[in-house]
Amino acid sequence: MELIVALGIGVLTGSGVWLLLRPRTFQVIIGLSLLSYAVNLFIFSTGGLKTGQPPILPPGGEGNLLEYADPLPQALVLTAIVISFATTALFLVVLLAARGLTGTDHVDGRERER
Repeated sequence: MELIVALGIGVLTGSGVWLLLRPRTFQVIIGLSLLSYAVNLFIFSTGGLKTGQPPILPPGGEGNLLEYADPLPQALVLTAIVISFATTALFLVVLLAARGLTGTDHVDGRERER
């Protein structure tokens, strides 16, 4: 399970960096989104990859502490998802406004020579 999550984080990070280096603004925004997904997955995996385990201790605190998932990374990832959604929406609005003003969606403001 850990290998699959690590490969997923690597693929998301690599794709995000590759898209960040592209010349068009929309590709840069998608690259930032992929990087935020990779970071969220990394933070989520730091809480421990346990399936079928409760996130909190039962009343009285019986049981082994290693059997329970850490709820803090889950809360952090949930907050980060909401913030990244709002940031992506803001970036898209800025993208549309910049394209309307400049007539191009290239990051450097120039079209490619053909």
